[in-house]
Amino acid sequence: MASSSPSGILKRDKALATFQSGVAALVEQYGDGTNGASGIGKRAKGFNLDSKVQVFETVIRGVGGLVSAHQFAVGELPIRSYHPKGKKFRKAGSSASIKWPNNFVYNGQLLKLAENLARRLLPAFLTPTGLPYPRVNLRHGVPFYANSPLNHNAETGQCPKTPNPSAELTETCSAGAGSLILEFTTLSRLTGDPIFEQLAKRAFWSVWERKSLIGLVGSGIDAESGQWTTPYTGIGAGIDSFYEYAAKASVLLSGSPGADGLPPLPTNGTSSSGLTQLVLDEQQTGDAFYRVWQNAHASIKRHLYRGGQYTHPHYIQADLYTGASRAFWVDSLSAFFPGLLTLFGKLDEAIETHLLFTALWTRYSAIPERWSTSSGGIEGGLSWWGGRPEFVESTYHLYQATRDPWYLHVGEMVLRDIKRRCWTRCGWSGIQDVRNGEQSDRMESFFLGETTKYLFLLFDPNHPLNKLDAPFVFSTEGHPLILPRSSPSSRRSLKEKPGLAKSSEVAQSQSNSDVCTISPPMAPFSISATAARGDLFHAAKLARLHMMPTRENLDSPLTEYSIDHPSITVSDVRSPSNYTYFPWTLPLELVPRNGMSSKIHTRHTFDITFPATPNSILGPGILQRMGNGILVTSMGGLRLGVIQDVTSALNSEAGFDLYRIQAVNNILLGKDERIFLGKETVSNVVSPLDPNFTRVRDPASLDVVIDLAPVKDEEPTVTATAVMSNTTTMPPSSAPSITFDKSAHSSGEAAPSVIHAFSMLLQQVGLLISDAPVPPQTPASPTLRKYISAMLPTGLGAAPLPDVEDALALDMQARPQGDLTWNSIYVSDEGCEKLPKPVPQEHQVIVMKPGGCSLTQKLQNIPTFTPSESTLQLLVIIEEGAGPLNSRPRPVLDSAQMTSKGLPRRNPIPMVIVGGGDETYDLMRRAVAMGIKRRYGIRAQGIPISNLVIM
Repeated sequence: MASSSPSGILKRDKALATFQSGVAALVEQYGDGTNGASGIGKRAKGFNLDSKVQVFETVIRGVGGLVSAHQFAVGELPIRSYHPKGKKFRKAGSSASIKWPNNFVYNGQLLKLAENLARRLLPAFLTPTGLPYPRVNLRHGVPFYANSPLNHNAETGQCPKTPNPSAELTETCSAGAGSLILEFTTLSRLTGDPIFEQLAKRAFWSVWERKSLIGLVGSGIDAESGQWTTPYTGIGAGIDSFYEYAAKASVLLSGSPGADGLPPLPTNGTSSSGLTQLVLDEQQTGDAFYRVWQNAHASIKRHLYRGGQYTHPHYIQADLYTGASRAFWVDSLSAFFPGLLTLFGKLDEAIETHLLFTALWTRYSAIPERWSTSSGGIEGGLSWWGGRPEFVESTYHLYQATRDPWYLHVGEMVLRDIKRRCWTRCGWSGIQDVRNGEQSDRMESFFLGETTKYLFLLFDPNHPLNKLDAPFVFSTEGHPLILPRSSPSSRRSLKEKPGLAKSSEVAQSQSNSDVCTISPPMAPFSISATAARGDLFHAAKLARLHMMPTRENLDSPLTEYSIDHPSITVSDVRSPSNYTYFPWTLPLELVPRNGMSSKIHTRHTFDITFPATPNSILGPGILQRMGNGILVTSMGGLRLGVIQDVTSALNSEAGFDLYRIQAVNNILLGKDERIFLGKETVSNVVSPLDPNFTRVRDPASLDVVIDLAPVKDEEPTVTATAVMSNTTTMPPSSAPSITFDKSAHSSGEAAPSVIHAFSMLLQQVGLLISDAPVPPQTPASPTLRKYISAMLPTGLGAAPLPDVEDALALDMQARPQGDLTWNSIYVSDEGCEKLPKPVPQEHQVIVMKPGGCSLTQKLQNIPTFTPSESTLQLLVIIEEGAGPLNSRPRPVLDSAQMTSKGLPRRNPIPMVIVGGGDETYDLMRRAVAMGIKRRYGIRAQGIPISNLVIM
């Protein structure tokens, strides 16, 4: 407010004076943060309080607020018409000072208090994982965490003599542990002590390194073990600000070198080796955090985002490990995400997802804590709105990016509803139930710290923060932060810090897709591109706005108050939008003439059920969880839930999406999970005339399978069973195999005896648990089986594949099954010269390099031969490049195959094309046997099911 527009000069000066008086009052209560007499305030010496606080909330509210206020006080952040002379001090304890009109001398008291508060939080960071404990006592540290290294020393440990029977939980969350970087990094750069920055970064990377294989982080995580405590994930509560800080850290740290070395933490005499080490150099830079944001957003878009097929785009709660749907609600905290997307160029995704939250506010005059997209009602009774700022924050960022007046009207709707529903004589309450307007006797700090702040900035486009061309960010608590232009910990150049990318290198590493998109063009006869969107009514339908009644008059406690206050108008009492249809608060001039809504796409879903046959296996045993899906061993009683929502580049022009199995026997699947069916399992049950489940051979692709001879210099892994000689051992199927790391032993002489002892132990255990006689161990097969994707040509010269049995897939232990069909392979060059006559007569497979001549010429250079099982069966052509074959067009043999003498070939030669270039060619030279494995798929109503694999 101290930087408001020039039209409010008196109010601006009053706001600046209020800020300066508030700083003086805070110092009077808590001291100036030093150790002397001036550091003792009326309430406490600094923050030496016997109070248990949450680490996360204290950092983002307390430390962040103090640091941000300090940067305003010294001019690092702008206040209009305020130009302090003393700006030389950056480090707490320096002597520079600024005298204010209220005679208070500011010399960095807020920064010193911020450092005092932050140091009292440091004991929480001393954990084996780098994840901070969720709580700390500002005076006593962490005596309630018995496993903390601070409590290991019997004499100086902090644990009380009588342990607390109700031990403090060690569970934190991704947001709580990973969202400390902005505040702590700024504090470190201002004070010159890198410990805060390094611990915050270590906590962030500790969370990210535990992400699932599909690139998602969970909500609850244990600070001591590093294990996820819940298998659910989303973008809202418990996770939200982790993604926010990954993105915003890349802005704050842009062009900034990493911090200096990390001093050791105090441990009360307890060793803390490995607990205070620096994060890696490559994890220090803004570019490293930007890559995290890019990868995280890609995973969110893949697994949590639901597109237009679900009425209107939104995000769901999913399984952390598979991405399968787990819940269908959105929470008020997730309303921050459109704003974050806006900041990083994902403008269209931000606009469309923001529309749903706008529709929800229109319906409830607030956003309930949780709302169900499936039922259209409040989820689990969580009907309150505590004054949360996330929706207003996204509205502000979208207006800054688009200048679309739509968002000013949305802000007006929010402001009027807050004035109408939340005003009380002593503050602004939250809403206990958004459906009936019941107020809660509580005013959260973030209401003033964020909600009203973003509303203020939304309606003041000329505010200095809206014009500041610098890498500053708003923290998750709405505090502006910026790294100081010169600080003790940022004086070293990038050249002095090995492993850190220069800004030019960072710029070159970012692809064109990272450039922020321009604002949508305005539609004819309208000044709002958002109001002219074709999917505007889609968000209304998902929010069930069309089912809401219209209410002309709404009661408000402001009605009585407005009698003596002319500043309160009827528009403040009566909501302009509540329970009305789109376009909500927009005046008619913003609505496009003859505007039309685009068609709402409905996803096609159905179930396929297979009856139980007399000999079929029933029960959960028919499903086996594999690494990337589920193996189905019996079709009897199987029920598959199918949905049409997979967009494929190969069929985009056809205008339809592929089917995907989203559930099998009520087990939900992620988008990348597959269902595996054995060919025999399908053949015995599926009718070829069933239009909903038809097995089809892939006419264009297959796998070429080869067995490779072992390389001579390869050494097998030393295992417990491998070192035993002349001894009866357990078979590999029942005996556990232990791989020994010889480097773990102090001397090489002890290793064989240790291995032998464990081997004998395994043998005795195996004899105890096995009643059957144990056969001698059979050496593992020396061959290695490879599956290479191949493509079939088309055209007049294409010949059908030979009628041979398909090679088997690997078994559950990834071991080869069965022998391959052909064991006589001739590896040629490009094949542009006529081959020797005995080659096709004595070899079953010919392999040729790419290029040199056409495919037709290569076929013509193969001599004629008498067909038999031992003569030529297949020609393999290797294409250059390592890209996937399915992205390339099928080769066309546009003329019939001819012999070298120009006569039609009576027995055309089947041909396949494989990729991989020289790497595949080298594998073919090592091949001792070859076969083919045809690919099969399942079609439902003529459309492929994308994630069903026939084995």
